[in-house]
Amino acid sequence: MVKTKHETVQFINCNILRDHRIIKEDLWVRNGKIINPEKIFFDEKIQSDEKIDCHGSLIAAGFIDVQINGGFGVDFTHNTDDVEMGLQKVAKEILSHGVTSFCPTLVTSVPGTYRKVIPKIKKAVGGTHGANVLGIHLEGPFINPEKRGAHDPGAIHTLEKGMEAVRNMYGNLEDVRIVTLAPEIAGAMDIIPGLISKGITVSLGHSTADLQMGEDAARHGASLITHLFNAMLPFHHRDPGLVGLLTTDNAPSVYYGIIADGVHTHPAALRIAWHAHPKGVVLVTDAISALGLPEGTHHLGELSVEVKEGKAFIAGTSTLCGSIASMDQCVRFFRHAASCSVVEALEAASLHPARALGLDATKGTLSFNADADFVLLSEDLRVKSTWIAGRCVYPSS
Repeated sequence: MVKTKHETVQFINCNILRDHRIIKEDLWVRNGKIINPEKIFFDEKIQSDEKIDCHGSLIAAGFIDVQINGGFGVDFTHNTDDVEMGLQKVAKEILSHGVTSFCPTLVTSVPGTYRKVIPKIKKAVGGTHGANVLGIHLEGPFINPEKRGAHDPGAIHTLEKGMEAVRNMYGNLEDVRIVTLAPEIAGAMDIIPGLISKGITVSLGHSTADLQMGEDAARHGASLITHLFNAMLPFHHRDPGLVGLLTTDNAPSVYYGIIADGVHTHPAALRIAWHAHPKGVVLVTDAISALGLPEGTHHLGELSVEVKEGKAFIAGTSTLCGSIASMDQCVRFFRHAASCSVVEALEAASLHPARALGLDATKGTLSFNADADFVLLSEDLRVKSTWIAGRCVYPSS
């Protein structure tokens, strides 16, 4: 384990995922960054300060979850009185699942909730206390009520006043990373460039948009789709809707979040999406407060949800309202369901989300000068240990 900030640490007896392939090579870390060993050998003419034997483990970039509503009894939207404590708990617990960075997600709420919660969720550097907080994912309230899913219909809002409506709803956007909206609602198209200018990724979701509307949104700068297939028009051969953005040549390419939990998305649908646009897939958990908890009643925003037989429903209905799968489970399921390679499955949970957020220079990769956020995995992709800035933050038992 790294003892001082400036130590050079060499991870040996490992395979590493770099440049889209798995290679037998040591991993070198210093000052929280991945470094090029040639500089050590030829320029500085020194040896590593410490060697860590990985016993044949696979080292991959740490997982990035861009859509997670909570977990372990915590709901980021519902637990408004102890937001910081809940955030810390989730950030800590997801380390055991290989997640080194995440976007706490708030579902459709009234303005008072946003004004209370948003100021308490800050972008933060991770460590032994928990994963990096990349910024908030605001999933709503500017969505189509026809595709609200588990979102509170009474809190859904329009965008007729443009960016003024956004400011009135959310307040300060400094710590916001993603906004999910429905492009077909009045005023939505006009605010996309304004959000992007603030460094916010615009994602399309909870929408009845047809393909032409989706293409128009992509041309305006939207670059992500929220949980593909869920809460949108189903694929139709005459108009594929937002799903058609995976193969369109009439608009910029987009990334698409997809819940690979074996519940929200059929394995055949996963395979179709991946084969249509393999470089755009972004695995998300969409996990709710019941992640890591036993069956029973829990909360998602202001709604009561019931967990039974590995699924989460709005209490008293058959409407799915989020996942209770962890990111490492999603990676394993996706690899099996899509029949893709280990590299492709791992990059869907690391490199692709980093690219979707414009952070791939430092996150989601083991390239030289990237942040030393990574996970040690067994042959069957079970998490053995998790590392942030070159420090072990989760040792397996």
